[in-house]
Amino acid sequence: MSAYEILRYLHSFVRFIVLALVLVAIIQSLVGWLGHKTYSKGNRKLNLFAMISAHTQLLIGLALYFLSPFVQFGGNTMKDATTRYWTVEHIAMMIFALILITIGHSRSKKAVVPEDKHRAIAIFYLLAVVVIVVAILQSHRPFLGVTGL
Repeated sequence: MSAYEILRYLHSFVRFIVLALVLVAIIQSLVGWLGHKTYSKGNRKLNLFAMISAHTQLLIGLALYFLSPFVQFGGNTMKDATTRYWTVEHIAMMIFALILITIGHSRSKKAVVPEDKHRAIAIFYLLAVVVIVVAILQSHRPFLGVTGL
């Protein structure tokens, strides 16, 4: 098995960990925000682990990006929908989602009122999940399958 194949399967598998952690963080933050609950150490750790898993996924994705045969830089990159998707669109959307997660985590850390902490996570992590799901669906690959580039 080549480095490309290993990274492809790892990247495909880790997305489930990222999505699970981010979705649990969103649910927990919505409950905290709408239920006027305190912001606990457990909340902070879950939100941090969700962000760390997303950053780890980006690092795996960046390594995969430079090994993938689908990523091509040339005159036809923007003309071919598949090549454009893997070379430009996928990475741009995923970096944008990671920025949203990082902003949400940062705002949550800076907020003083517990509801504001929960609200920052709920809004920014939810926006990030929307971007991630759209990016995955645009690949025209099975959403729940372990595949990849």
